Amino acid sequence: MENQKPWIQLENLLENEQHEELRSYLDEMSSEDVVSTFSHIRAESSVDVFMQLAPAEAADIMEDLPNSLRDKILEDLPVKQAAAIIHEFRSDEQADIIHEMDDKEASAILQELSPAEAESIRRLILFDSDTAGGLMITEYLAFDEDKTVAEVTNNLREKSSEYTKYNLQYIYATRNGIFEGVLQTRDLLLSTSDTKLSQIVIRGAKTVQETSTYDELVGFFDRYDFYGVPVLNARNELVGVVLRRDLREEETDKANLELLEVQGIVGGEELRTMPILERSKRRLSWLSVNILLNIMAASVIAFYQDTLSSVIALAVFLPIVSDMSGCSGNQAVAVSLRELALGVVKPFEVMRVWWQEVWVGVVNGIVLGILLGTAAWIWKGNIYLGLVAGGALAINTIIAVSLGGTIPLILKQFKVDPALASGPLLTTITDMVGFFLTLSFANLAMNHLV
Repeated sequence: MENQKPWIQLENLLENEQHEELRSYLDEMSSEDVVSTFSHIRAESSVDVFMQLAPAEAADIMEDLPNSLRDKILEDLPVKQAAAIIHEFRSDEQADIIHEMDDKEASAILQELSPAEAESIRRLILFDSDTAGGLMITEYLAFDEDKTVAEVTNNLREKSSEYTKYNLQYIYATRNGIFEGVLQTRDLLLSTSDTKLSQIVIRGAKTVQETSTYDELVGFFDRYDFYGVPVLNARNELVGVVLRRDLREEETDKANLELLEVQGIVGGEELRTMPILERSKRRLSWLSVNILLNIMAASVIAFYQDTLSSVIALAVFLPIVSDMSGCSGNQAVAVSLRELALGVVKPFEVMRVWWQEVWVGVVNGIVLGILLGTAAWIWKGNIYLGLVAGGALAINTIIAVSLGGTIPLILKQFKVDPALASGPLLTTITDMVGFFLTLSFANLAMNHLV
């Protein structure tokens, strides 16, 4: 039985109603086995498994699952059970889960939660996911600065079980909800019991606004080595905390989604447990556009088909010119996407980026053009063939690098996702221009090529 695949073992325990053994088996599973198990077992079996678990146990296991798989299981669970499990998540995760549900199901879940918890989730959902308001947690400790050290420490002891989900790295001081500063645990422990918080609070602490963007938060944590940063609203009231680890997780998620989008998978995370038609739709939305762009590029070859028929050797160099230029351009795209994500470059800096990329394109274009031109000359013993292939590659590389650096910035200005659209646009342009340059040069030098 030890050698069985974990999902088979889990199904057997469930089928034999060995619920205690099932809970123990799940508890001993590695994170990798948890993911693979719930990716393999039937949807109804997943629901049955989580019905046997306490809400806290279920939430712990769901922490290891991909978001799309976790959300699907929660949607399939009875409303009361799903709400009990969602209650165990942190506020930011609760908002993410509810946001992905349809309105009817989300409303039913919120009805099962306490009014205060439901209202907190509703407030968080209003924020864009890549702002401080969308990334913050509302589990933090804040006390009015008129409180004494004794009152605070007594509160911490009395409500210790309630504070298990809270971020205890920092404790904050407020006055009528207005943020005043940060309290150090050391000062709380070493101060006399009748000391007021106003006497030991560290004022002037760094904060961010709830509307602060993802890029601004990345820049903040790059400048300051803080565990977290308090989030204030327009009235300077403390409304949450953004943790460094959560921002880094968001950065990883964004990078993974961008990778999918660059490869033409639209709509977020895709798993093979999803319905076939849904997965197909996500891919076709990009592929159907891309085939039209490729037809446009192929039309250039059709226009010069007589030239290509006369000099068959050109067929060898057409894909090299387009592919090499595309590679050079995609390098520039990658740098621009990364700089946009880090806030190093802004969308309005198109001309500065273009000027910097042009010179890289000139150097790389000359070197690559010489290499390809020399290879063509040696292969056919015709220097004009080398000049045609090498010249086309050199010029197309300059164009590709220039466009690759600037297209993401231009798309960003027009509110179009640069990670999704940059690749297809660049590929089409470099193919069309590469084919046009190669065949045009060949047409001009036709007398020397045949």
